[in-house]
Parts: sequence; C-alpha cells; structure tokens
Amino acid sequence: MTAPEDSAPGESDLLRRWNATLLAARAGREGPDPAPYGRDLLGRWAEPQRRYHTVAHLRAVLDRIDELADQGGEGGELELVRLAAWFHDAVYRPDRSENEERSASLAERALTEAGLTPHEVAEVARLVRLTVTHDPEPGDLNGETLCDADLAVLASDPDTYRGYAAAVREEYAFVPDDAFRQGRAAVLRHLLDLPRLFRTPYGAAAWEERARENVEKELAGLTAP
Repeated sequence: MTAPEDSAPGESDLLRRWNATLLAARAGREGPDPAPYGRDLLGRWAEPQRRYHTVAHLRAVLDRIDELADQGGEGGELELVRLAAWFHDAVYRPDRSENEERSASLAERALTEAGLTPHEVAEVARLVRLTVTHDPEPGDLNGETLCDADLAVLASDPDTYRGYAAAVREEYAFVPDDAFRQGRAAVLRHLLDLPRLFRTPYGAAAWEERARENVEKELAGLTAP
C-alpha cells in the first residue's frame, strides 16, 4: 500500500486516531508502522472527485462511532468498526457501482499486510460491504454501529442536511437532472423502507425521527410535479 509523503494540513489528528486504532486492533502483536497506511487512506479521502465522501465525512463517521460508544457501548469490536469506517468509502468513483466491493478488497489487502488476523480482516471487509444496504441482521452489533454512524448525517439540522444533499448532487454532476432525481429517489425510498434507519438504541432514540423527516422532505422535492 503506497502512501504520499505527508498528510494534508489539519489531518494530523486523524492520522493519530488511525495509528491508535490500528495499534489497538493489533493488541500488541508485531506489525509495520501504521502511519503510511493512514496517509494513503487520507489521500484517498481527499481525491478531487469527492464532494460529500470527503475527509469531513470520515471524521463525522468516526465521531458518531465514538458518540455511540459513549452513550451505550454499542458495538462488539469497536476498533474493527473504526477500521471499517476508514475503509468504507476509501475507493469512491461516483460513476462506478462497485465502490464498496473495491473498498473491502483494499481493506483485505492492507490490513493483512498491516498485521491483523484473518478473522479481523474478514470482519472489517464484511462491515465495509454492509454499507451497500445499511441493513445489518438483528444482533450484529458491529454492523449496527457502523451503519448508524454512516447514516447519522440524515439526522442533521435542516441546513446541514441541505448541504449534504447538495454535495451528493455535485458528486453526480455528470448525471442529467431527470436521471439523478430518479436514482436519488430510489435510494431514499430504500432507506425509508427499512424497518428502522438506526438499529442501536441510542441511534433509534436520538436520530430516527429527524432523519425520516429529512429524507421524506428531500424525496417529496425530488418527486414533485
């Protein structure tokens, strides 16, 4: 896994978080320096085609994982959940449909090299692939935590939500308006059809109602005559 020489300004805290997470996941086992892997990932999250799936989104997901852990201890293997957050959109091309699979494959290669066990690598990759549907099985504590953290943006205040929706549209600027509205509406309907957007007790209590209001409002705007 190659890495740029330096991380972007203001990202040193994220690199420290990455280093601490990977070292904690290795639990004292020997392995290579975590930093080059973190710099590579930060470089990926800063690619120019991104408008929403940026370093800011990565930071927000990591912060929401911490919030969930602080509020209720959700997640059976939090360090693996955090690693999955780092990888879940590490490969992102808006014009391709296999981003999650390619991100999971990247995690499998990088984390094997970085010293994780086969079980740990497989779990991180599984979690990355789960972000295709955001529909973890009941009792999947790791999956519930990652999916809730990834979807927490849906429960933003109205102005922040509008900014999120606008950034998603910018990422798909190459798609004509009619086609984008149809595709985005299908995504929103899938979310609304889930039995619950948020599966952790804290997420369901703190985020569900506002998230559904935001999604329903966006869907109404997309489908209005």
